[in-house]
Amino acid sequence: MTIDRRVFLLSGMTTAVAVAAGSRVASAEETAKKKAALRLGSQHWIIPGQSLEEQLAKMKAWGCEGVELPGKIVGEEKRYAKALDASGLAASAVCWGSCGGALVSESPEKRQEGRDKLRRVLESAGQLKSTGVIYVPEFHGQTKLDNREIRKILVDTFPELGEHAVKCGTRILFEPLNRKECFFLRQLADAAAICRDINSPGVQMMGDLYHMGIEETSDLGAIISAGDALRHVHLASRTRVLPGQDDRTYIDAFRGLKYVGFDGYCSFECGVKGDPEVEIPKSLAFLRDQWEQATPLEA
Repeated sequence: MTIDRRVFLLSGMTTAVAVAAGSRVASAEETAKKKAALRLGSQHWIIPGQSLEEQLAKMKAWGCEGVELPGKIVGEEKRYAKALDASGLAASAVCWGSCGGALVSESPEKRQEGRDKLRRVLESAGQLKSTGVIYVPEFHGQTKLDNREIRKILVDTFPELGEHAVKCGTRILFEPLNRKECFFLRQLADAAAICRDINSPGVQMMGDLYHMGIEETSDLGAIISAGDALRHVHLASRTRVLPGQDDRTYIDAFRGLKYVGFDGYCSFECGVKGDPEVEIPKSLAFLRDQWEQATPLEA
């Protein structure tokens, strides 16, 4: 029997990545039970339209399955629920952000205020049946604490927040960024390790392919290192426009998603070059083709 050298190397890499990340490599039987699916969507504000309802109707017509909502959903639950019901789309993630770095502030009072705000957003996200609230610990140095101090705060305080998220029917999603936007949490393996230490089904993570293009050496390896903790994906090109509008490929990323059995939402977070009425459907078609080209790895 002959073995293709590239397949052999990739198979070895999947084992090495999983071991390095402290996770167990799935057996072929386990992998077969986890059927991956490409479920496309977008943040609704990049979709053309004069109203939320018009934007969601276009997304549905273009074959999207989920819509990512903005962080300011508290008090807007009825409006979003009505629009979602009318469109037939699901609420994917809520793009909440960092809350000004409050949850990892050097001030205990500010940390408490930040946790209270996150609890309230989780309640609203649960009402809308969102798959998770995206959380970034800090942007551009919003805290004076160092990496070890931030990590300790997250591990100490997020188990309770994760329990609250589960009660609400949703979860918290850590998002790694890139070195130009933050100093803490820049790789998927780091986020996965924090999730393991928090050890709550209500605290998981996501990956953003724009940030990954800067920080990761391999889309495939990064996604395998995240494993089951990966619950949402942001789609963008190397230049942060629509996939297909520059030379970035998504095949290795999609191979990774297939390997870990990812069935969450992949959502546009990017700009658009050209007419969005033309370019967004083209990008969706491009991604579906890339998914088909992404031959699954053997477990």
